[in-house]
Amino acid sequence: MLRIALVGCGRISKNHIEAIEALRQEGKAQLVGVCDLLSDRAEAAAAVAGSPCRPFTDYATMLREVECDLVSLCTPSGLHPRHAIQAARAGRHVLSEKPLGTSLAAVDEAIRVCDEAGVLYMEVKQNRLNPPIRLLRRALEAGRFGRLHMITANVFWTRPQEYYDQAPWRGTWEFDGGCLSNQAAHYVDMVQWMGGSVEQVFALSSTLGRRIEAEDTITVGLKFRSGAIGSINVSVLTYPRNLEGSITVMGERGTVRVGGVAMNRIEQWQFADDDVMDQQVKSVGYEPKSVYGSGHKFVYENVLNAAVGVEAKVVNAREGRKTVELIEGVYGFAESKRG
Repeated sequence: MLRIALVGCGRISKNHIEAIEALRQEGKAQLVGVCDLLSDRAEAAAAVAGSPCRPFTDYATMLREVECDLVSLCTPSGLHPRHAIQAARAGRHVLSEKPLGTSLAAVDEAIRVCDEAGVLYMEVKQNRLNPPIRLLRRALEAGRFGRLHMITANVFWTRPQEYYDQAPWRGTWEFDGGCLSNQAAHYVDMVQWMGGSVEQVFALSSTLGRRIEAEDTITVGLKFRSGAIGSINVSVLTYPRNLEGSITVMGERGTVRVGGVAMNRIEQWQFADDDVMDQQVKSVGYEPKSVYGSGHKFVYENVLNAAVGVEAKVVNAREGRKTVELIEGVYGFAESKRG
């Protein structure tokens, strides 16, 4: 049974706790410790998890006192590399929420330390495990699109000012970044996963409606090494509620759009040639509880396999750093144009 400790008992931690509980019921994993600077949040999370989970307000103390195999990082993004390094030096595997960090240099240092410690360093990319996305990926790997022409991701969600006011780190450059780094990190990953290496970026960004340091609205243009072009459009100002989280892939012999609020259903599936996988288009859609999707349990199942040396569909940190690298490049371009 995989023993898991979790640091950061905020918004996303609930998905982790639910996923771990589902695995506990199957005898595969258990949550043995939770940590948050706010004692009431740590205690509430521990109460939900039940025995033997213990609450802590100090991360170093939890690492010292709790016997665990894996540490899940649900803290502010800017703290992920630091917390990964602490876990690695304590001999624990690491599963980080997205993105791996807000600085590529810090992420690279965390990767180096994890390598030296001989521990796994993985990232939560649950949307890669969405059934509609997996079907899209299969079609891409089968060559059904022919030459790729364009890949576009749209993230039109809403985050009211209260969302940022509840946690002062949100929307800051040091700990969070803007809507591209936070809300759209999975979509940045998805565009790269489908399109391959990016060789050129440009961007326009602005802070139009929220009192934060970073951007609340951005449009990104991409040119892939293959010659295809792409775009990522993100805003947290959508009125009055979350509208869309989608990816569209267009090629010379096919067009697919996976939409919904979190890439949870196939809205367009057209190819020049028929294939048996086409029969699955209507059945793979689902309704997620939130924009976070329903893939955290699948992530942990893959982590379990990776921990025992079984091939798994888990995203390692070297793959995850590509997202941070692209986001950093986009922000650098946008800043140069503002200057």
